[in-house]
Amino acid sequence: MMNGKLKESHTLLEWPEVITYMESAEVAFEHYRRYPASRRIDFLRQIAREIATIRLNLVEIAHQETHLPEGRLHGEIDRTINQINLFAEVLEEGSWVNAIIDTANPQRIPAPKPDIRQMQLPLGPVCVYGASNFPFAFSVAGGDTISALAAGCPVLYKVHEGHPQTSQLVSGCIERAASQTDMPQGVFASLMVAREIGLQVVTHPSIAAVAFTGSFSGGKALYDAAARRPVPIPVYAEMGSINPVFLLPDQLKHHAEATAIALAASNTLGAGQFCTNPGLMVMLQSPETEHFLSTYGSQLAEQTCHDMLTPGIYTAYSAGVERLKSINGIQVLGEGKTEGLPSDAAVPVAFRVRGADFLRNDALREEYFGPASIHVIAEDTAQLLEIAKVLDGQLTSSVWCTDVDIDSFGLLFQALEGKAGRLIINGAPTGVEVGHAMVHGGPFPATTDARSTSVGTQAIYRFTRPVSYQNYPDRLLPVELRDGNRLGIWRKLDGELTKQSL
Repeated sequence: MMNGKLKESHTLLEWPEVITYMESAEVAFEHYRRYPASRRIDFLRQIAREIATIRLNLVEIAHQETHLPEGRLHGEIDRTINQINLFAEVLEEGSWVNAIIDTANPQRIPAPKPDIRQMQLPLGPVCVYGASNFPFAFSVAGGDTISALAAGCPVLYKVHEGHPQTSQLVSGCIERAASQTDMPQGVFASLMVAREIGLQVVTHPSIAAVAFTGSFSGGKALYDAAARRPVPIPVYAEMGSINPVFLLPDQLKHHAEATAIALAASNTLGAGQFCTNPGLMVMLQSPETEHFLSTYGSQLAEQTCHDMLTPGIYTAYSAGVERLKSINGIQVLGEGKTEGLPSDAAVPVAFRVRGADFLRNDALREEYFGPASIHVIAEDTAQLLEIAKVLDGQLTSSVWCTDVDIDSFGLLFQALEGKAGRLIINGAPTGVEVGHAMVHGGPFPATTDARSTSVGTQAIYRFTRPVSYQNYPDRLLPVELRDGNRLGIWRKLDGELTKQSL
């Protein structure tokens, strides 16, 4: 396979070489963090231009390495470029630093009130571990890297073994952009290393934070290694989700067929290799539910999928499906086409199980990365709520419902608020909008920090910390906190948002 040939052509770095890159990033940080926002803006926009320049080559190589369709890859490059430019716009507007000013009151009794000003400052070098399933948007120049660079942090990117040549090409884009905009040496480096060295990077004192997208085992290993450091550091690991979907009775009464068609398409999109893939669907027993299940199974029978991202992912998916088939009480609802498929092509499969059996078996609440789904038929509303409450933390949770359902299932909506980072009504969870309000995160084990997001502009705050300046003279303050507000940004002045100067 092409994956194997490409991997063999790359030499892995040894630990002494990696140390050199990390120490260079630490030196670069002392310069990069002091650059005005305008220089970081130029850097980010040049990265976007460099990627656009080699778009066709990127798509060709990424298609060979990942088997993802070329149309999907073009769309992902668009998303990546737009995401980079969005962070440039955030820096340009400037208010992201969350400047807060509490003015002094020397006459306050019983004690004078000091002048205190606060803003966000960058943490330091960040190590980013990219995803297998998004060779652009969650990879070398993806949201983790770009939000860290926007915050003022150098980035060391650990190349994913599933698409090394694609990663090398995108790394070249960032390196050329850094050179053309006169960034400090060490502001970015890509590291092609063995897995054990990738884990060891987290333990080095030069690294100030970690971002990871991948499996639970990989993310948890990084988190544990960082926690054992003499000086622990934050690890923002996105580790997977089954993204439960609750199908309420009035919705199925009126829209069973359309709902089944939409969810089957979402589950099999990209061979099911999305972290937001709807892998669990919960509904009440009824004739309308049976109509939904019948339609879903029929839709699945017409589906075929392309090769999965890597042989390892295909093997894990196939083993997971066989494991599910061996569980007592679970039945195959439907399967996709199996004839004439490439060797590593996933076969979509859906299962059905009674609510009581689901509640008894933890294996049914695990993620099976690929186009598999488990359909749980609850006996009554109380059991449906019990199912919602036993679920682990998720990236998303969706409810398909009508106004009638909303009035009848208030407790379900309350329960789901504590389970996921993004709550969806009448929409498939696949497709994560890049914007200001998006949360792509969730309670453990979906991520290691439910307070953060890896998509959207709020992702920048993973790599900053608040710092207060008390009784500082104006000339020593960062420009964002000075009396004159020369940048014209929004600041909270004595509790009120304003752009006015002091």
